Amino acid sequence: MNITFRQMRYFIAVAEIRSISGGAASVGISQSAVTDAIRFIEAEVGAELFARHAKGVVLTREGQQFLRHARNILDAMNDIRGAIGKEAAGIEGRLMIGATPIVTGYFLTDLLARYRQAFPAVDIEVVEERSDYVEHMLINGELDLAILIVPGLTRPEALDHDVLLRSDMRVWMAPRHPLSHHDSFSLADLAEEPLIDITREELQAVSNAVWQAQPHRRPAYRSASVEAIRGLVGTNAGLAILPDLLYRPWSLDGDRILAKRTREQLPTVDIGLVWRRLTRQSDVVATFMETARGKRTTR
Repeated sequence: MNITFRQMRYFIAVAEIRSISGGAASVGISQSAVTDAIRFIEAEVGAELFARHAKGVVLTREGQQFLRHARNILDAMNDIRGAIGKEAAGIEGRLMIGATPIVTGYFLTDLLARYRQAFPAVDIEVVEERSDYVEHMLINGELDLAILIVPGLTRPEALDHDVLLRSDMRVWMAPRHPLSHHDSFSLADLAEEPLIDITREELQAVSNAVWQAQPHRRPAYRSASVEAIRGLVGTNAGLAILPDLLYRPWSLDGDRILAKRTREQLPTVDIGLVWRRLTRQSDVVATFMETARGKRTTR
């Protein structure tokens, strides 16, 4: 059986709140990721664990059994972490991390909270800059690690990276948009639609890859502000193609914005842990890397 601890945590959140959207909000990830996790668990155990109804979900008899086992497993894991955590008190020092604004706002904060809880004696400083400048500081030894969108690194020969998250690109639109009732459509169907481009440099390479088949398109709007794009899409001013990482179905986004997949397989936005090649890592850096790798996911 290949069920992960993360999937069990998602299941428990939904079981306790009795809502997939509420469970997704409580663990801070997309509703689609929680739905996929539950479907995977049900396929693995060979039983339906939730009965769906208009107001949410309720556990089936098999679901109640799985909930008991899942809680026991996670409690046992927490006991192990607690025992190991006694050794964490000896880890102290300073950690310098570089990141871009998108990464800081939508990924890094939760990871930092996890690490601080496990290693409270480590002093962490985050430097938020453009991706190329973060790479420059990393290569010069001014930073210990970086969390960046990869690929797209300008100095790959000097850096190693490990992907922590793969975020799918989807089409954002208002619920009243004519295409909102279509189960699927292609990028060609968007050719005459007013499009909204995000001008954040860390997302530019992925955006260019999405539209490489239509190089002469003319976006109706361009903005570096994710919140501005949310507003424009929500008022039906245009469509945007953005990663699920930025989509928040548990907020007003769930009422104002739909995120739909295209028939084409779009590139993903990959967030990676980046470090200078051939560098011997301190205990502080090594423990952060292990914490980050434990947070791998798809969103």
